Amino acid sequence: MKATDVIAIGDLAARTGVSVSAIRFYEARGLLDPFRNKGGQRRFLRSDIRRLSFILIAQQLGLSIEAIGRELAKLPDGRTPTAKDWTRMSTGIRAIIDERIATLTRTRELLDGCIGCGCLSLERCALYNPGDRAGRRGAGPRYVIGDPIESA
Repeated sequence: MKATDVIAIGDLAARTGVSVSAIRFYEARGLLDPFRNKGGQRRFLRSDIRRLSFILIAQQLGLSIEAIGRELAKLPDGRTPTAKDWTRMSTGIRAIIDERIATLTRTRELLDGCIGCGCLSLERCALYNPGDRAGRRGAGPRYVIGDPIESA
């Protein structure tokens, strides 16, 4: 490995705009795997710039650290990932993004319907869920996650 293939943690922080402490956090969670030089200092592969950028994007999409870790585990260790490696990993992320889009679309449609309904009555509102009818199906926002709205 050439010296130009590795960077120090401060350089990684400067290049990505991520604080050194955040990089250490991602390392502790197993998302980044630096090695130590003879002096004990962390060194990162240049490709870790892309890894860290992916982490930031995935977090912006609302993915948990655990989900990000599962996806990053699909990349090779100790070498720069190829386009094929990234494509393989992106299929899992694509499914997560598609589900989030579907959830956001359902939420938007429910809100549009509610705003346009004009019922102005909690007695007749399909979203109000009197008596917690939706709760019989399980925890969480049942209508937003795709359960059909029961009529009163």
